[in-house]
Amino acid sequence: MAQVAIVTGGAKGIGLAIVNELLEQEYQVYNLDIQPGPGQFIECDMTDKASVDSAIAQVVKEAGRIDTLICNAGVHFSANIENTSMAQLERILSINVYGAITAIQACLPTMKAQQHGSIVLMGSDQCHIAKPNSFAYNLSKHALASVGKTTAIDYAEYNIRANVICAGTTDTPLYQAAIDNYCERTGADKEQVHQEEAELQPLGRIAKPEEIADLAAFLASDKASFITGSLYDIDGGYTAR
Repeated sequence: MAQVAIVTGGAKGIGLAIVNELLEQEYQVYNLDIQPGPGQFIECDMTDKASVDSAIAQVVKEAGRIDTLICNAGVHFSANIENTSMAQLERILSINVYGAITAIQACLPTMKAQQHGSIVLMGSDQCHIAKPNSFAYNLSKHALASVGKTTAIDYAEYNIRANVICAGTTDTPLYQAAIDNYCERTGADKEQVHQEEAELQPLGRIAKPEEIADLAAFLASDKASFITGSLYDIDGGYTAR
């Protein structure tokens, strides 16, 4: 019987790479996003609890189980605390944090009943460190680190694991948009900015989405059956310095 996985935000970027990797491994993958993508697509707004609950109820009705939940949906915002409005902060937290919490809450009854489940949260190197002009985004990623660790402790008795991927700079549409916005604001040369980003990493390049997807698939699998409550760095050595 195929393993059943739910991926939030699986239409592009890291989420898309994760969906494709799990499909290659013959998972039955449900892709929850606001725009269509591969797998069994269910339109879902992660800021709307009713939408999330409905989507996951549909998965349970169709598949009868949930083996893996990968909370990947997220957005970026660049500003310091002084230049972040409460509305902007609420938007970041609604998608990056509250959406993940809602999805976990909706999946846990099924995972508890089957005495099995793996939850993977898409964190960031900013689960550990601060970066300039990243107040709201950084706050959201630190929160996800907490969600992963507390969920791991609270649900270990049900054989439900929870882990956090702390991904470094990765070549995704989110990354490209952030670079474009920076260049528009400052007049910087785009190619030079890309090169500078690569040079910041000890390995001399930024990550590929497929590399993050490989780690997500591992943590979802039974090969990681004794791994829970962990924050997994995959950042080319950036936070090791």
